[in-house]
Amino acid sequence: MARGRVLLIAGSDSSGGAGLEAGQKVLAAHGCYAMTATTALTAQNTTGIRGIHVIPAGFVEQQVEACLDDVGADVIATGMLAAADTIEVVARQVAKHQVPALVVDPVMVSTSGTQLLPREAIQGLSQHLLPLATVLTPNIPEASLILAENGKSSSSSVPQQSQEVSSVAGVEAMGRRIQALGPKWVLVKGGHLPFRADMTVARTEAERQVVVDVLVGPGEYVLRVESPWLDSTSTHGTGCSLA
Repeated sequence: MARGRVLLIAGSDSSGGAGLEAGQKVLAAHGCYAMTATTALTAQNTTGIRGIHVIPAGFVEQQVEACLDDVGADVIATGMLAAADTIEVVARQVAKHQVPALVVDPVMVSTSGTQLLPREAIQGLSQHLLPLATVLTPNIPEASLILAENGKSSSSSVPQQSQEVSSVAGVEAMGRRIQALGPKWVLVKGGHLPFRADMTVARTEAERQVVVDVLVGPGEYVLRVESPWLDSTSTHGTGCSLA
């Protein structure tokens, strides 16, 4: 069987735990051939981000074309895009090269709270990439941001998770509203919002038992993947690896 060709377009993590480095490890484990186009250089580790150097969109496009003109790709997967003009580059190249599948991880804010995509670029993401996405993989804060920026949330600012979601059914509803913006599939990653055993939001640390990823697709398709909550002080790169 031929190895799947995957072009990762994302930021580089100096500590190797997230971004391009995480994606390449996952793809290697699945027997795929990974290529990269770097959108940003970051100085970071499990405690936070210390600095970001955004790569000019023109050079990102050169990297993408160098890969697609020669090797080609079965899938393009995006992570931290960092700027509105880079988002437009990705959309243009996906259309130009007719790449069969596009996985969009809408990286916007790091776990430590650093802004990784300007708020004004979220509309560009919604306009240019969501309609092209085969799979969109927001975590719950990112899903809330997308809905707020597209007028599909009760708040014009970033909704608080406790206000936006009170149960797993609420996570599914978020996925459906985002799916209406264009993606074929939406995987809402639930690691930021632990639940009790009865699938309602945990309000105390003692109640945290389960996290749930919810995949919604065409028609009435829905899949819930439950995992035990793990209390960790150094969680890093989990969303990148899953996407």
